[in-house]
Amino acid sequence: MAAEVVGFLGGRDAVLDMTLGSGGHAGALLASGAGRVVGLDRDPSAVAMATQRLAGFGDRFRAVEGPFSDPPAGEFDGILYDLGVSSMQLDRPERGFGYRTSGPLDMRMGGDGPSAAQLVNELPEQELARILFEYGEERQSRRIASAIVRARARRHIETTDELTRVVAGAVGRRPGGAHPARRTFQALRIVVNRELEELSSSLPRAVGLLAPGGRVVVIAYHSLEDRIVKRFFVGEPSLRVLTRKPMRPGAEEVADNPRARSARLRAAERVEVEAA
Repeated sequence: MAAEVVGFLGGRDAVLDMTLGSGGHAGALLASGAGRVVGLDRDPSAVAMATQRLAGFGDRFRAVEGPFSDPPAGEFDGILYDLGVSSMQLDRPERGFGYRTSGPLDMRMGGDGPSAAQLVNELPEQELARILFEYGEERQSRRIASAIVRARARRHIETTDELTRVVAGAVGRRPGGAHPARRTFQALRIVVNRELEELSSSLPRAVGLLAPGGRVVVIAYHSLEDRIVKRFFVGEPSLRVLTRKPMRPGAEEVADNPRARSARLRAAERVEVEAA
């Protein structure tokens, strides 16, 4: 949803891209006339790629490595979040995010903390089921958790395709339906990277960095993230919501990039709050 992002944030003096990735949004904002963009990402390979990609913008662009719960200091009149896993991560099997490719079952964006393989092979069955239901909204969480426990008793589950086969064997696959492992991989990725905790911690800090009249734009890809953003925007007195309902990508964008089909964009603007 680059056009929508530029519509809300293009041409502003200072923008903080909380989820830099390969630099697509940062590049679009710089090309639209943004004075400078600071890009933040916890993935060092993303920082390196974006730095190289956007080198032509000179000192108008700066990349910083770190989680968005710990943003760089400064004042910005635009802040962007493009949540979830990036195409760059999904398309690299060695990162372990994809259920359509074979790679180590990792899923760590920054390389720290327990991997998805550790969770899958070590957590009790009841806890696995809870994670799949709570973070993946997987209705067959208990059946999948039971299948995982049986499979790991025979042999540790170490790769993405091993886990995919276990999940598909437990729940089956409907022709033309969503991939049976999609929700399981989503749940594990969220827990491995503490994504919901990071978001809840980051949003208040982002507002503290916004100049009066500054805008914050968030693109979420599932209801758990979107619910956090919606509640925060509505409940934060220093924000005026600009999107009554979340904006969705058009049919042409979804055709070009099927991963965008679940995107939901919300925007809000910093306002002066009168003292009591």
